[in-house]
Amino acid sequence: MGNKKDIMKKIKSALISVSDKSNLIKVLQILKKNNVKIISSGGTFKEIQKLRFKCLEVSDFTGFNEILGGRIKTLHPKIHAGILNKRNNKSHQRELRDNNFENIDLVIANFYPFEKTLKETKNHHKIIENIDVGGPTMIRAAAKNYNYVTTITSTEQYSELINELKINNGSTSLEFRKKLSQEAFAETAYYDTIIANYFNEISKIHFPKKKVIHGNLIEKLRYGENPHQISAIYSQSSNIKLNKIHGKQLSYNNYNDVFSALTISKSFPKKRGVVIVKHANPCGVSILKDNISCYKHALACDPISAFGGIISCNFKITKNLALELNKLFLEVVIANGFETKALKILKSKKNLRLIDASNFSLDENFKFNSLGSSILTQSEDKQFFSKNDFKVVSKKKPTKSQFDNLIFAFNICRYVKSNAIVLASDQSTVGIGSGQPSRLDSCKIAIEKMNKFIKSKNEIVAASDAFFPFIDGIEKLVQAGVTAVIQPSGSLRDKEIINFANATETILVFSKTRHFRH
Repeated sequence: MGNKKDIMKKIKSALISVSDKSNLIKVLQILKKNNVKIISSGGTFKEIQKLRFKCLEVSDFTGFNEILGGRIKTLHPKIHAGILNKRNNKSHQRELRDNNFENIDLVIANFYPFEKTLKETKNHHKIIENIDVGGPTMIRAAAKNYNYVTTITSTEQYSELINELKINNGSTSLEFRKKLSQEAFAETAYYDTIIANYFNEISKIHFPKKKVIHGNLIEKLRYGENPHQISAIYSQSSNIKLNKIHGKQLSYNNYNDVFSALTISKSFPKKRGVVIVKHANPCGVSILKDNISCYKHALACDPISAFGGIISCNFKITKNLALELNKLFLEVVIANGFETKALKILKSKKNLRLIDASNFSLDENFKFNSLGSSILTQSEDKQFFSKNDFKVVSKKKPTKSQFDNLIFAFNICRYVKSNAIVLASDQSTVGIGSGQPSRLDSCKIAIEKMNKFIKSKNEIVAASDAFFPFIDGIEKLVQAGVTAVIQPSGSLRDKEIINFANATETILVFSKTRHFRH
């Protein structure tokens, strides 16, 4: 890489132009100590003056005043030649001398708060004015020329810069500049991605010719699905709005189950419902109004699978419920808050993860699945059902209670891996068959679980995530005591299914939509 002189670069001049002006004073102090010439513009220049440090305004440095209401400040050949020139290139150095230009060795810039502006306003004009041009341009130039120039894009890097200058007597190492260059290009790419996605959104373009995805690293995880796999979690926001308040670190599988549980529980009526998840599949669900009864009914559906599972409560957990939860080994408990006494009880298990999901909500973003360099994307299947989404096709009509149970079962069905069968009674699941290549096998599993765990049963209804291709599936359900079935229409044998329902006096309801979940 060359000798130490080539690797270490003394910082003699710095250009500072930041939107976030916090913590500037410590950087200014170290630059002053090393006799670094500071150039700045606009609000940053005023802030530096206010902090009583010497600073040359960009317009005085370039000899050209800001124009277009501040849109043009740092876009000037003297700025960019000072950043981009190769210090060991004789032609570059001659051109600098001919034009009376000078080197700029350090660029500190963070951008107009475009992402923050999107959260604060829908005003298109204001949003557009918060697209930074000069800042990203300088950063990209400095990052490209990392052999000679140091690039700072975040206040979080200030301490690293200060430490580097202290260790190296006002110089920076090539390794340090290269690392900051990588971070700088990631920052400009992230910034441009948010802007591109904003324009796609307002233009209602769901699938643009070039798709760019942005994300903030939330956490590097212990490992992936298995110990030999590495993994991490990213979010398109600065956080995932889940507050882990107790327990050991979440794993990849934990997060996968947590997201599955939240997807289901956030579909429940407000402040109601418990879902127990194992391996991304629900193994027990209830939306009874009484929270203790709700939990017990969810658990009763499959108490064996619930062992080591994840529980999501769509309400605040009380002391009495915490006492019940503590009887079972669980990996994670999610709730919309915890009472103080409940926390004390649950925290007695040091490894149990407790997550407050009070601020969590499902957004409109698309889901992604990838293999190699290919990415599948689709919108989430999250529509809220009403009676208008269904058609009763049997002679026998459902009561209000039966229809409510059918809709409840069908809602849960769309969150169960296909082929999915859900048996329900009293707004609670009593048997779930999931992830089978054969729909008939899913029926058998759901029935077996119901017969194994549910001792006393009221009227039982069944939901299927897709149509029954043959009579055998619905026949199996009716033989097990199911009195009402809800399923999507679309089979060539729909008429045969309707005829069977009428012959057995079974209620049959057709859905307008299918709900596979692979």
